[in-house]
Amino acid sequence: MFSELDQELAALEAQALRRRLQVVEEVLPGGQVRVGGQVLLNLSSNDYLGLALDPRLLAAAQDAAARWGVGAGASRLVVGHLGLHEAVEAELAAFKGTEAAVLFSTGYMANLGVITALMGPGDVIFSDRLNHASIMDGIKLSGATLHRFPHRDMAKLEKILQQTPGGKRRLIITDSVFSVDGDLAPLWDLVALKERYGAWLMLDEAHATGVLGPGGGGLAQALGLTAGVDIHMGTLSKALGSLGGFVAGERRLIDYLHNRARSFIYTTALPPPVLGAIQAALAIVKQEPEKRLRLQQEGGNFRRGLQAAGFDTLDSETQIVPVLVGSNEATLKFAAALRQRGLMAVALRPPTVPPGRARVRFSLSAAHASEDLAQALETIVKTGKEMGLTA
Repeated sequence: MFSELDQELAALEAQALRRRLQVVEEVLPGGQVRVGGQVLLNLSSNDYLGLALDPRLLAAAQDAAARWGVGAGASRLVVGHLGLHEAVEAELAAFKGTEAAVLFSTGYMANLGVITALMGPGDVIFSDRLNHASIMDGIKLSGATLHRFPHRDMAKLEKILQQTPGGKRRLIITDSVFSVDGDLAPLWDLVALKERYGAWLMLDEAHATGVLGPGGGGLAQALGLTAGVDIHMGTLSKALGSLGGFVAGERRLIDYLHNRARSFIYTTALPPPVLGAIQAALAIVKQEPEKRLRLQQEGGNFRRGLQAAGFDTLDSETQIVPVLVGSNEATLKFAAALRQRGLMAVALRPPTVPPGRARVRFSLSAAHASEDLAQALETIVKTGKEMGLTA
């Protein structure tokens, strides 16, 4: 049996698709890391606001541990539902502008939990083709009928909605910020379609939470469409610098998930230090909008600089800025060359992206100094030209 695994690994190696873990020896201020003894500017992190090292989160985590312990001790429906969980969920509901919210151990588990709880055989799900893998896994586990529509193609989605029998329940699911392209969902159109065809709308705000909107609540908040979205999902492990996922919406939705979401019911509750850090992060996001405003500005400058040099940044509109390379081998060589010059920028290859669409994805952070980003841009442009990726 294990010889078969060796053969599969060899096949991945031959296609430049084999992954290997690399040890980050130290996380440093300013959006830097030490890897293999080398200090690198980290352009691959989801720590968009630079909160993971914020002293206020560290202190809040320590205070929560001192009061509540380092573990919750049980699942939420047994004796693991601490007063701290109750408080954080109330803050998340206020943050999102909804009646209630529920925490999950990760964003992945939130997507699995909500989709499998709400949808089943006989139901129909309409999913953007570039949605995150956790959404696709949740759909598979649900047993519902899946219809995938081309990325952000609202005309095609409407045609599918027209041609698809009603089903018991109909759910449209989309990311708000797409994690490998950095573009935005056409949310106005999605809300109009879900209302026209009697569907629910679920919005995965993992990469928008803390980054978009006047209060950092995400794309729905930014567009004034909170009420038009039935199921709001987000993560606490990216811009909020901690760990966990959540779902927000009407109270009856959250009550239902307490009773039907298996990834909520059958797992130990998030530990108190994590909850303390989440509370501190929510306060910072509310009180310091300049962090996300600067991030958006730096993302625009970085993207325009790459485009001016001849790189294809796809339809990026956010702090996620991909550079399309194409082949797996060329993408790995590009990432390796950047690393030699002090930049941590990871190559994304299939199945994360479609075949022939491998890329290096740059993720910016408010922790990055403007001068470091300017130097990084210069390095990327110079390296790309030397490798023949641009003219």
